[in-house]
Amino acid sequence: MSQVVPDQAALRRQVDRRQLQMIIAGLGEGILLIDPVEGIVWANESALALHNVSHLSELGGSVAKYRERFELKYRNNHVLGEGQYPVDRALAGEEFQDVIVELGRTCSGNDEDRRRVLKFRGFALTDVKGNAESYVLVVENVTEHISAEERFERTFAANPAPAIICRLYDLRYVRANPGFLLMTGYSRDDIIGRSTYEFDVLENAEKKEAAIASLREGRTIPQMESTVRLPDGKSKAVIIAGQPIQIGEEKCMLFTFIDMEPRRQAEDALRQSEERFARSFRLAPIPMMLSTREKLRLLDVNDAFGAVLGYEPDEVIGRTGSELPIWVESGARKRIEQEIGKSGSFRKLEIPLRTKHDEVLDCLVSAETVTIQGEECVLTVIQDITERKRSEEELIAAIEAVMQDTSWFSRTVIEKLAHLRRPNRPDKPEAGLSDLTPRELEVLGLMCRGLSNAEIVKKLGVTHNTVRNHIARIYAKIDVHDRAGAVVWARERGFTGSPTGPSERPRQR
Repeated sequence: MSQVVPDQAALRRQVDRRQLQMIIAGLGEGILLIDPVEGIVWANESALALHNVSHLSELGGSVAKYRERFELKYRNNHVLGEGQYPVDRALAGEEFQDVIVELGRTCSGNDEDRRRVLKFRGFALTDVKGNAESYVLVVENVTEHISAEERFERTFAANPAPAIICRLYDLRYVRANPGFLLMTGYSRDDIIGRSTYEFDVLENAEKKEAAIASLREGRTIPQMESTVRLPDGKSKAVIIAGQPIQIGEEKCMLFTFIDMEPRRQAEDALRQSEERFARSFRLAPIPMMLSTREKLRLLDVNDAFGAVLGYEPDEVIGRTGSELPIWVESGARKRIEQEIGKSGSFRKLEIPLRTKHDEVLDCLVSAETVTIQGEECVLTVIQDITERKRSEEELIAAIEAVMQDTSWFSRTVIEKLAHLRRPNRPDKPEAGLSDLTPRELEVLGLMCRGLSNAEIVKKLGVTHNTVRNHIARIYAKIDVHDRAGAVVWARERGFTGSPTGPSERPRQR
């Protein structure tokens, strides 16, 4: 019986079934078929489109022509040379996976051609004896995927919040952004490639076991307090959270951190500030009250409050403004509430206050809104001016006794007397001589010359009621309450009412 010699042509047509299945599965991708002798002999529509050409001939035919027409770069901008192209590597019998390059036409100035990023896989088609007959390149467009990765990398690097990324399959760190390196003092090489066992960010987490279980299962790790070990052996308090993400084909965990040190420093500074405030409040030599802004409910009083007003802290603390027993007039309390409600502060309101022993004190009251432990409060300061005011009133009485005839007072004396009579006068627009009528100026001039009401009546030939009305209007316009005050006001403006000497032209203020 003669030996049957296999038909070589038939053998060439028989290819490995597994390889054919790979080709069929890849038909949605670009497919290039390369013959060792004839070069690029076939390409599907996807492969032509990925090379931005319409016909097979535009690929160049031979491998050498393909290299002349298309420039390939790795993602680090390294240009591929002869022997490095996927077609070269395939013809050399090399099987490879996931070679990612940026493809451009050497003769094209079109940016769209340059930006196309392709992923190549290569393998050989063999006959039944295992000899390579031809070679296949599978091409996939990964431009959008790569662009998304680059956007993520830029965002990750630019994010000021400290963050690192751990690959889930081997629990090794693959990314660390500048925020994390700045917070911890590590370099990138200190972190990248290390495992979570070597650098454990969950080591002191408040819910460590649950966090580790979530990490292993690729689930979200909620925010929790933890510490991060620093290069010098110390640790930093942080709040850590984990979010599962995917980078390329790899599942990862994104750890983000909030540095607790600035907050703790701020809390310490706030606590120290509040302690200093409490000491100053307690030791201040003048009465002080601390109350809520709403309803002015009293929270605390200092020692001077008890010494001056006589009340023990437990007699007043907890009461609202309307319930405090210190008010002589309800209108004064309402005025305080209105000023606090309107602007949150006021200065030197003259208000009488009642002590526990039923003594009435003349006081200057000031208040300011302050924030204590996150709550708006009102700090009220009370200055007892009873003795000072009594001395002023005695002096004013003496001044009024001698000011029945003021024509001999010098301007300097007049100004000093005016200051003594009106201390702490609230700022308000002042009237001038031009605000008075000619008849009111005439009456004021006679008052400055020391004439009584009866003498003014006789001088002007009018009734007593008419003179009283003129004087009342003068008082109202120039904001004084008595004859001496009107005379001082006129003298301040250089008006004496003298009928002799050069004509007097009143100065305006």
